[in-house]
Amino acid sequence: MIRPLAEFSAHLSDTASLIGADSLAEDLIFTGVTHSDKDVEAGDLFLAIPGAKVHGAEFIKSARAQGAVAVITDAQGAQIDSSLPTLVVKDVRAAGALVAASLYQYPTRDVASIGITGTNGKTTVSTLLYQIFQAVGRESGLIGTVETRIGAERLSSVRTTPEAPELQALAATMRERHVRNLVMEVSSHALSMGRMKGSHFAIAAFTNLSQDHLDFHKDMDSYFEAKAALFTSEYADSAFINIDTTYGATLAERTSLALTTISRSNPKAHWHFTNITPTQQGAEFSIRGTGGILIESRTSLHGGYNADNLLLAVALAHESGVDPIELAAVIPQLTGAPGRLDAVVLGQPFKAFVDYAHSPDAVTNVLSAVREFTTGKIIAVLGCGGDRDATKRPLMGAALSQGCDIAIFTSDNPRSESPATILHEMVSSLDVKAPSAIIEDRAAAISHAVSVAKAGDTVLILGKGHEQGQDIAGVVTAFDDRLILATAIEARG
Repeated sequence: MIRPLAEFSAHLSDTASLIGADSLAEDLIFTGVTHSDKDVEAGDLFLAIPGAKVHGAEFIKSARAQGAVAVITDAQGAQIDSSLPTLVVKDVRAAGALVAASLYQYPTRDVASIGITGTNGKTTVSTLLYQIFQAVGRESGLIGTVETRIGAERLSSVRTTPEAPELQALAATMRERHVRNLVMEVSSHALSMGRMKGSHFAIAAFTNLSQDHLDFHKDMDSYFEAKAALFTSEYADSAFINIDTTYGATLAERTSLALTTISRSNPKAHWHFTNITPTQQGAEFSIRGTGGILIESRTSLHGGYNADNLLLAVALAHESGVDPIELAAVIPQLTGAPGRLDAVVLGQPFKAFVDYAHSPDAVTNVLSAVREFTTGKIIAVLGCGGDRDATKRPLMGAALSQGCDIAIFTSDNPRSESPATILHEMVSSLDVKAPSAIIEDRAAAISHAVSVAKAGDTVLILGKGHEQGQDIAGVVTAFDDRLILATAIEARG
């Protein structure tokens, strides 16, 4: 966990007032906040968060040994261990988020922060926007699924949106290093679980909404409401919303924030395309923006969904003060995010890509994009993750079957579930006949896809993208689709 070099401190009595906890008889000062006993530094306040399997209070002893001076937890946690001064609240995550933001003096307000949410496109829009800022000479920060960056420094990302103590410390570090713009992905989980409390963005942006994460949100209405929370004055000053979906249009009608609308083709939107011409290299296009701005350029990105991503990134960059002439010059250099239609080129006579698509809509979109430049057959490999939204499995299976010529169904990260059971749920309503196939072993499935590819075909490996591990029964082993695909291509000769 990276922290700013500057020293920060807060009184426990003030913190109790901030989060609505009963004050303690003794007051003390703490100098940091963390939810992980492994990250505790001397003087820290420890957040003992109830977990799915283990309560964080079980780690108070370890946190105390590392130098923690106080704890925030719930009633159950206080019963487990009360050996340190303890503030008791109902929602530990939300309280901890407020405490971390307050301790670091609300750093997301001090850099020009942009929070991006939506089912698909968050990572690509964030990456494109970060690349634009860096290209025009702005020191910028990026927080997202693939990686975290502070200027040119790269840090690994554990989840799409960090836990609040890490997020606020990161933002404070960026402020300390004079980062001008912060671009970050905001997940529905982070919003629902209170991790975003205390954060505030200059702009909140919305890409789209389609089925995903219903294991957590239960239904699409709840999923939408989680996303919609970002577009309130608690979290943002203004909103940039793609209105091409029903959810986007509804959100644009509901938000009370200053609104800028985005659309691929609706001329009434503030930002829209007047022309998109697909090419073998990507696309050439014209964009109309606020005030009649015209931006003409070209991109190496393929597909309508990437056009949407690029349009939103361009609109956000312009709102952040990037000149349209600079934008037109920079756009052809933009490369998108790792693991998103990521090409593997080893001199083979067919195209080969890895993509993170792991929702029905994303699978459909990427297959449609690949169809634009494929003269032969599309051979696609896809699995569904275990311990996640099971209702999308048959939808993803159908999307694969309908969108490609040879569909190969395989395993993804089965986690605690049986790979065979997941595969059965994917294909139960399909008639899988040769040359399509069901191959449980993912490496074998990728190798098979490569073995049947001919000149002009496209091999597409879906679901894991940038990920570098495979989770089977709680054991994570090294597995990178890009490396496995490259190895299969080399082995073919």
